[in-house]
Amino acid sequence: MSRRRSAAYARCVAIDNPYRLSRNVVPSRYDLALTPDLASASFDGMVSISVTLSESSDEIVLNADELEIHDAEIDVSDGSRLSCEYSLDPETERLTLRTTRPVPAGSATIRLGFSGALNDKLRGFYRSTFVDADGVEQVIATTQMQATDCRRAFPCFDEPDFKAVFGITLIVDHGLLAISNGAEESRSVTDDKVIVRFTDTMSMSTYLVAFVVGPLEATEPIDVNGTPLRLVHIPGKGHLTAFGLDCGAFGLRFFEDFYGIPYPSDKCDLVALPDFAAGAMENLGCITFRENLLLVDPASATQVEKETVADVVLHELAHMWFGDLVTMGWWNGIWLNEAFATFMEVDACEAYKPEWKRWTTFSLERSVAFETDSLASTRPVEFEVRSPEDADGMFDVLTYQKGGALLRMLQQYLGETQFRDGVRNYLHKHSYGNTETGDLWDAIEEATGEPVRRLMDSWIWQPGYPLVTAAIDGDDLVLRQQRFGFTDEAASDPSVWMVPVHVRNAGNQHKVLLEGGDLRVTLDDPSAPVIVNAGGYGFVRVSYDDALRARLAGSTLASLSTIERYALVDDAWAAVIAGRLSAGGFLDLARGFGDESDLQVWQALAGALRSCSRLVDGDALERFRAHVRALAGPALRRLGWTPMAGESDLTSKLRGLLLGLVAVLGGDGEAQGEARRLYEAAAADSSSVDPELVSASTTVVAATGDGDDYEHFLAGFRSATTPQEQMRNLYALAEFSDAALVRRTCEFALSGEVKTQNAPFLLNRCIANREHGAMAWGIVRQNWAMANEKFPGNTIVRMVDAVKLLNRPEDEADVQAFFGEHGIPQAVKTLEQILERQRINVALRSREQEPLAAHLG
Repeated sequence: MSRRRSAAYARCVAIDNPYRLSRNVVPSRYDLALTPDLASASFDGMVSISVTLSESSDEIVLNADELEIHDAEIDVSDGSRLSCEYSLDPETERLTLRTTRPVPAGSATIRLGFSGALNDKLRGFYRSTFVDADGVEQVIATTQMQATDCRRAFPCFDEPDFKAVFGITLIVDHGLLAISNGAEESRSVTDDKVIVRFTDTMSMSTYLVAFVVGPLEATEPIDVNGTPLRLVHIPGKGHLTAFGLDCGAFGLRFFEDFYGIPYPSDKCDLVALPDFAAGAMENLGCITFRENLLLVDPASATQVEKETVADVVLHELAHMWFGDLVTMGWWNGIWLNEAFATFMEVDACEAYKPEWKRWTTFSLERSVAFETDSLASTRPVEFEVRSPEDADGMFDVLTYQKGGALLRMLQQYLGETQFRDGVRNYLHKHSYGNTETGDLWDAIEEATGEPVRRLMDSWIWQPGYPLVTAAIDGDDLVLRQQRFGFTDEAASDPSVWMVPVHVRNAGNQHKVLLEGGDLRVTLDDPSAPVIVNAGGYGFVRVSYDDALRARLAGSTLASLSTIERYALVDDAWAAVIAGRLSAGGFLDLARGFGDESDLQVWQALAGALRSCSRLVDGDALERFRAHVRALAGPALRRLGWTPMAGESDLTSKLRGLLLGLVAVLGGDGEAQGEARRLYEAAAADSSSVDPELVSASTTVVAATGDGDDYEHFLAGFRSATTPQEQMRNLYALAEFSDAALVRRTCEFALSGEVKTQNAPFLLNRCIANREHGAMAWGIVRQNWAMANEKFPGNTIVRMVDAVKLLNRPEDEADVQAFFGEHGIPQAVKTLEQILERQRINVALRSREQEPLAAHLG
């Protein structure tokens, strides 16, 4: 049976779902005027909504929440104006208008006056603050509408398929910058206000509406193929704008070429905000960001800090077409928006900075998706969304990273040109409209002639992913699949996928589709090494039989691509978690990578070694540290302490990774001393030390430091000159081995000095502290009500994600009991996954602690 959702089905869902609006009334235009009062943290507004009624009605329902309605009238097609009674339902976030006589079918205009508060929860129309150069707190009024918070800024039909044109006017105090989705069209000045009118938007969804008002500055616009591009920031940070602007200009050109469609608005502002709950938001023409994801000094930033800025800028620009121009019909389809933007950010970043090897580093993100998708509590990529809380829960690793990995797999199976042609076909067909997932598959299938819908339906509508087993049988390679999981439940799961598999043998590559049953592939040279999932494109793990595995050693191992070597390590550690391989067996495999020189493979090794270290204590832990020193120490010595002239960013990053690995996980005194020397040199002159070593030495000094070091990091947080430096110093406060200092960090996070956008992530890092995570969790548990009241709702589950690392039975009992009574409604499925992963980690420690200790001698 086809999974495609018809319009009739969507109407049926709307009727049955108390959170959905009737399609009897459809908006086409909003004329909105808002007057924010920054001093009182309030706003007043008037909105006129042009609508069409398919049948007459004396009741119209739209969305509104946390607003006070002052006036409600409806102009009808006969020229008369009807007064309305109105009522708000906080439970369903609906505003119901009732008229004295039915509004006839046809066109009408709803006119509403309202007021509200600029909230501190970083959603809807909210308040952001910063302290200026004179030490005075300044206020910005800004917005975050996704997923269902536009209704907190003004009454509206707040569902993505109710697309409409928005004409926005902001009435603001003198001296404030006002921006919105469209370019400034006109401005008039009164004695006490400035009235700024913006150009009409294209027809778009309410969650993309944006307006920002405050004492802000904007760079001079850059012309990008006729589109003016600016970066908006608080005063004093203009020197941090060049890199973000360069990324933005590259991205606009790249996407216009890739999509074959001009940028769909009249200007593009990139806006850096001091307070922002998400990472960034793709508001059409007015893209908002956390400061540390847009403002950066390339001279002092690490490679990953620069890459993160590039990723986020390119991700949001990709949305201008895929998400804004063409939009999912309902929040069950948000995966498609976000997965595609994730895919495109990597593809564009690969073109922007080829030396960063962005598709190779994406393997790390794919592994994070594997982690979740290996659980029994995983979910399909697309699943039913009913309530606003359900919509919030869709913004997870399966939507972004798994979805992006699946699109990469499809692209590499079809070919890059064919995939691009299919995407262009989709965007041209559905511009300014709304779609379901199947519309993309149909458009790509039409362009390529490949069975795209059948292939992708097998990945989108069922949870999990396959383990592909490879065995040699005569001249044939025999491939089989079964669902991979960390528990025994997966072994009996009958799910099968339509798996594109790339196989390399004797210098030749074969592309095959593995479905149900065995697939036999005739090899060019049955005695030669065989690489399954060659190129690392598939969203699969691979298990080789003994004969094939034995061939992947020595010079053959060295000849594999970086992604292929990464996958061998990553698949092996996953096998340990699943009980298919012992932790000791993994360490034996890791020894074969002593000569490894690629960053990404060392990242896989480092992640697995850190996890392995949590399985042992005492003398066994000391022996484990010796193993780490023996493995990573020679690689660090080969690189040396000083970057070479012309050295690549990734080589510098590897040096920093190895320094942290040897000094902290390996407990190496010499490396610890060198890290402190580097840190002190950087404190005296930041330009004298490579940024990668500054970052790594910061972590080492914190992990091995004392109270004086703590005070230094705290002062550094308060006086930092870049967002990246500030976050580096803040997160260092969670790394200390002294219980009193970790406790102090938890209390600091809850004190109010740390912004609410950052405090949950600092607490997460405290819970992740190897020695004192359980104590930190206890503090979070005791302050649960306060945290839920103060912090943005979408950060709560991220705050507690690290409880999965607490792997002792007593920790499991405490955490599981607490969440048995305290849910996270906006992240039900994610919390379920965290709790399952904790149980798996407790079982892993119980199973491996003694055997690993014995293996270590």
